[in-house]
Amino acid sequence: MTTEQTRDRQHGTGSPPHGRAYIGSFTSEGGRGITTARVDPDDGSLHALHHTGDAVPDPSYLIVGDGVLNSVCEQDDGAVATLSLADPDRPAPLGAPVPVGGAGPTHLARAGGLLCTANYGSGSVSVLPLGPDGPPAGPAKVHRHTGDGPVAGRQEGPHVHQVVVDPSGRYLLAVDLGTDSVWVSALDGDDLRPLHQVPLHPGSGPRHLVFRADGTRVYVVGELEPTLTACSWDVDSGRLEPLGETRVVPPETEKEAFPSEVVLRPDGRLAWVAVRGADSIAVLELDEAGDAAKLVATMPCGGRWPRDLALHPTGRWLYAANERSGDVTWFDIDPHTGLPYPAGALEVPGASCVAFGS
Repeated sequence: MTTEQTRDRQHGTGSPPHGRAYIGSFTSEGGRGITTARVDPDDGSLHALHHTGDAVPDPSYLIVGDGVLNSVCEQDDGAVATLSLADPDRPAPLGAPVPVGGAGPTHLARAGGLLCTANYGSGSVSVLPLGPDGPPAGPAKVHRHTGDGPVAGRQEGPHVHQVVVDPSGRYLLAVDLGTDSVWVSALDGDDLRPLHQVPLHPGSGPRHLVFRADGTRVYVVGELEPTLTACSWDVDSGRLEPLGETRVVPPETEKEAFPSEVVLRPDGRLAWVAVRGADSIAVLELDEAGDAAKLVATMPCGGRWPRDLALHPTGRWLYAANERSGDVTWFDIDPHTGLPYPAGALEVPGASCVAFGS
């Protein structure tokens, strides 16, 4: 028995809830593919166990579910890879990556029996049916967005950055940086049925969103303007309505600021936003209704260019994937103030995201 296995048994983590973290990285930037790390149940520290190397190219975003790990391959000829978690320490590819019919996929989501991807490069959403053994089957059905925005060089056309299934499981929301909007579609059998395009502030470049646990509020972080937009969500009509914006950097910030990710505390009263350039983590308080946010603090992210931010399912630790400094930093969260305090870091060249095993 290895030292790691002995320690897992001592801590009761041989088959632990959220006992493994899977870290994506850009192989084109010297990354090691998907890194598996043990999460210490006492202090949240990460301990590397395995790397997939070049078996999965540029796995920039990962999701875990149904005994498998799904990953985008963020390249010009975009694809999705599926890896078995039969051995949670050593994810094993289940066949070759499957083409998505789009360029530069940056995000993916499981929607019932479908796997959907956000294709940044080609400004589209792809839909693939999931096979009985885990991997999706092609060819993909591709829904192309249209439109542009006012920011030269970034909004010459659509750039879909994220796809999210709403808590009811009835809708897919696609966040489009290029068109300053969120596109809402109904999940309809084996495909999408487009419903609404919700405009946000011109030039804000929306990147990612997160739902409050009760499904009534949505928070959208902008990449091109460092803002968090609170929205209401009507599940009966599938309508998203912007309510107000909050800047996620202080007024005196001199560095360029490009937010990347937003996460919520389970009770919906605090939000954290990773900000590249400023290399900070913003801490925001949300009012009881969830209609307004207030910036209360910004803290260093522990590295450079935090591409992703992930909250451990226990709510005790926050993890920043710092792409340009090549590390994942973890933070202890003050349970009262929500302030994150750095507690350690794991070297991960080209780090892009963190996902937790179940």
